[in-house]
Amino acid sequence: MTFDPKTLSYDAAGLVPAIAQDADTGEVLMMAWMNAEAVARTLETGRVTYWSRSRADFWVKGETSGHVQDLIEMRVDCDRDCLLLLIRQTGPACHTNRRSCFYRAVRDGDETEIMAPMV
Repeated sequence: MTFDPKTLSYDAAGLVPAIAQDADTGEVLMMAWMNAEAVARTLETGRVTYWSRSRADFWVKGETSGHVQDLIEMRVDCDRDCLLLLIRQTGPACHTNRRSCFYRAVRDGDETEIMAPMV
């Protein structure tokens, strides 16, 4: 069965959340948004392309920083309203230069930084 990005369940803004996970370690690195065109571009090029809500434009991960995400596999959840991107990450995934955007934990009611910047 051929995959068609238009068959996903997008929100009112035409977006679907996409979770980037390291294909080798299983570590969750980040979450961003994709529209149908970003999904199609990602599948076509193998480079993960997101939709930037703040810039209202496509965002090829690593295009300016060099911290690219190469797509290994795209998975669609059961409701077709969320994507899991198994990727190979070069450099930090987070714009704060951390490996993951999930670098803070809530422990015993306190927010704690659990990951230092890589560079």
